[in-house]
Amino acid sequence: MFGGIVTRLFIVLFYGLSSLASDLLSVKEGQSFTLPTDVNLIQTDIRIKWYFNNMRIAQINRVHDGKTCTDDLCKERFSDRLKLDQQTGSLTITNTRTTDSGDYKLMITIYSSDREHIFSVSVNCGSDALDEVSVIKGDSVTLHAGVRADQDRSVWYYNDIRIAQISGGKICTDDQCKVKFRDRLKLDHQTASLTIMNIRETDAGPYKLTKRDGDEIFSVIVCGVPGAQMNKVKKKSVKEGESVTLDPDVINIPNNSTWNFNEIVIAVITGDLINTCTGDPCKEKFQERLSLHQTGSLTIVNTTATDSGGYQLKINEFRSRYRIERIQRFNVTVTSSAAVTRVRFAGVAGAVLLFVSAVIILIVQSRRKQDKGNYSAVKNGKPQSIPAETVITYKK
Repeated sequence: MFGGIVTRLFIVLFYGLSSLASDLLSVKEGQSFTLPTDVNLIQTDIRIKWYFNNMRIAQINRVHDGKTCTDDLCKERFSDRLKLDQQTGSLTITNTRTTDSGDYKLMITIYSSDREHIFSVSVNCGSDALDEVSVIKGDSVTLHAGVRADQDRSVWYYNDIRIAQISGGKICTDDQCKVKFRDRLKLDHQTASLTIMNIRETDAGPYKLTKRDGDEIFSVIVCGVPGAQMNKVKKKSVKEGESVTLDPDVINIPNNSTWNFNEIVIAVITGDLINTCTGDPCKEKFQERLSLHQTGSLTIVNTTATDSGGYQLKINEFRSRYRIERIQRFNVTVTSSAAVTRVRFAGVAGAVLLFVSAVIILIVQSRRKQDKGNYSAVKNGKPQSIPAETVITYKK
């Protein structure tokens, strides 16, 4: 009896919670974090499911019966880094990566009624120190020099390798630099700032700028991501007239990030302000058909075939002496109504042609069967058909 009272009390408390609550959590790459359920599976019959960005990653129906990553997509993303507490259903993610950032949804079911809780997790790469910058493999990072290029003879070094000379704007004048960076360096001829594009893990380390008033050190940390996530292009396909929404993987997109279509800026993220199509080329093409959401997602309504192509979200983050640019790519294919009609017509025409061909073949085969075994003869000057079983005699 007492156990039943405890169970009923738990249910009352459980259902007293809001149907959809959320928590924010920030961790450093490489650390572990645990998402609690605040329940005990021993107390009552509870079913628990965990989702990451709507992909189910773990579930448990009773004590010691929990499972994680039952499908290949989950295994590819998390490998063996998920741990499920067999008594509480709490989920732990170990050796975190920046790609683990996103929404983790907890769904708890009691007596056929569901309650959900969202954990918005941000996994940050590297250190927050002012003299360091952390970037993800594939990003571009700019090191701000703070000098005038036309009046300075400063030189950029990477691990004692001279990689850029401000006077004359020279980059990678020796073979060692060319082998390492291979056209991935860019020098601003006005400010002398240095940009490393498509950065690699081997590019991590100290970058030194020698100036008249002393040396300045820039420390760059490069965090890796799984190979499947590198240069990933999200593909979207819609029919002409439909709407399409491009959803970025990043939460809390910083201001001054931009959406681009074929190198044309079509939207700018500026906090509460919604700026889309501020330039004439964009206005001419999209004509008020763009909608920018607070999450940074971009929606194109009433699509046309000319909307097909590559879209880029350029995420710009500014930190003291550094600027980081990260690009997410999308490819949109819009099938025109005329093309759909042609495809449908071709399909119908092909089916009719196959049917007519089949009928002709059947007719030919039927006639061949009727004619099989017959002979011809001439009687009174006219051709005659004689069955095979007819006995023919000849008179001498």
